[in-house]
Amino acid sequence: MGENEINKEEAIGFHKGAIATLAKERQELLKMVSIVEQLITVHLKSLKELGVDIEKTLKSGENEKKEGQNKPQKKDSNLDSLI
Repeated sequence: MGENEINKEEAIGFHKGAIATLAKERQELLKMVSIVEQLITVHLKSLKELGVDIEKTLKSGENEKKEGQNKPQKKDSNLDSLI
């Protein structure tokens, strides 16, 4: 085996290892997103049971955004605007 073949083999191993690690990281991230979504659902349900009209709150937040369109704002989800 020449030096070029060894370097190529090392590079292939490196990239395969990186892909395997990133795939595992992606799986864990998806698990975290799923848990966060479940928690959001639980809290939304609790707010609804307490009489908070989430849809009304979201719509009023959208109206406020339309009025303040000239102001630079960071992009966020509707849920983020409730906090």
